[in-house]
Amino acid sequence: MIVMRILAAATTALLLVGSPVRAAPAESSAETYRYLKLFGDVFERVRADYVEKVPDKDLIEAAIRGMLSSLDPHSTYLDSKSFQDTMSQTKGEFGGLGIEVTTENGWIKVVSPIDDTPAFRAGIQPGDFITHLDGEATQGLTLPEAVDKMRGKVKTDIRLTIRRGAQPPFDVKLTRDVIRIQSVRATVEGQFGVVRISSFTEQTVAGLEAAISKVRGELGKNFKGVVLDLRNNPGGLLDQAIGVSDAFLAKGAIVSTRGRRNDDAMIVNARPGDIINGLPIVVIINDGSASASEIVAGALQDHRRAVLVGTRSFGKASVQTISPIPGHGALKMTTARYYTPSGRSIQQYGIDPDLVVEPPRADGEKRTERHEGDLRGSLKADKKETIGPPALPPLHLPNLPAPGQGAEIKDARGQIDVQMGRAIDMLRALSATHTSAN
Repeated sequence: MIVMRILAAATTALLLVGSPVRAAPAESSAETYRYLKLFGDVFERVRADYVEKVPDKDLIEAAIRGMLSSLDPHSTYLDSKSFQDTMSQTKGEFGGLGIEVTTENGWIKVVSPIDDTPAFRAGIQPGDFITHLDGEATQGLTLPEAVDKMRGKVKTDIRLTIRRGAQPPFDVKLTRDVIRIQSVRATVEGQFGVVRISSFTEQTVAGLEAAISKVRGELGKNFKGVVLDLRNNPGGLLDQAIGVSDAFLAKGAIVSTRGRRNDDAMIVNARPGDIINGLPIVVIINDGSASASEIVAGALQDHRRAVLVGTRSFGKASVQTISPIPGHGALKMTTARYYTPSGRSIQQYGIDPDLVVEPPRADGEKRTERHEGDLRGSLKADKKETIGPPALPPLHLPNLPAPGQGAEIKDARGQIDVQMGRAIDMLRALSATHTSAN
């Protein structure tokens, strides 16, 4: 049997690392058996007296799903189809709309659209609520049920009703497509490489290596640094997040985990070597940067290997284990917490950037951020843990051009990307210092 370790903000983008199956400790408590008998009595009563006949399988799976979902927002039961969908997504290809979603107060909420997908091209935004699917209300649907409804045959249409902030609800018609996630994309901006990681799939580390090779090939000796864009990256495979961090770190811890069991504890250290040989790095984060992307941002920040720009990240510092159940689906359950190299927990809090850069908004518009702590039932950070900014030496940031006088960069939709512009400004300043130091 296979057990998988995962880190993600939504159940539609997951990550795997193999580990052995462990049996739960035996419980002989009379109280436990009394409640198991209660469950059996209720189950039999429903089977016998409910107004319509319900298959035993449906009742039992619903009971299991309810038990797990009561623990925290990231624990759940995956039926056979959901489990297969999860496996497909980790490989970076699946059918659907290209939306990472979660649940909030019974509603389906967008974590982020995936780059270059029907949802992205239609302008779906992080924080949007999907209130209806083809006119059917989504309130009360489980996350797997909502995801299943959004998937379907390629080239078929679906109508989403969106509620965005204080705007009146509006409909968006999308056509399902094969979603092939190219999790890493690279462009060149002046003397710098801009590397966008949208999620952590099985190909992310290889994609990063190819991206850096591409940038180095284009710039040659003029290659002066990297912007690593992790905005709206909801997470993915744990081993890929570790690999991306390791690519830029030559030594020291990357991440540590602790759970109830001693064998849940681990510390992962970087191996010698730095893929860009010490050139400066600026990482962009926002409240859509979650889980695996926070591992990367936290590791690079704690080692002072990168300067973080943007807004505070999502704040999910828990690890889920997916345990397949032969002949059925799989159990996805939170089994550990993770910590940045300095030993801090970012659970419910997130990672503060070194330089706060808010995205632009219309006059009078109030920007609502979303964080792990806003999710009903989310784990609270242990009171013994260090929470918030790391206890590190102060970071002395270089002087930057006044806002509006620095780099002007446009995003994929042709809009001015203020955060990317300030990241380029920061990288230019760091690069000048780095060059003079050499």
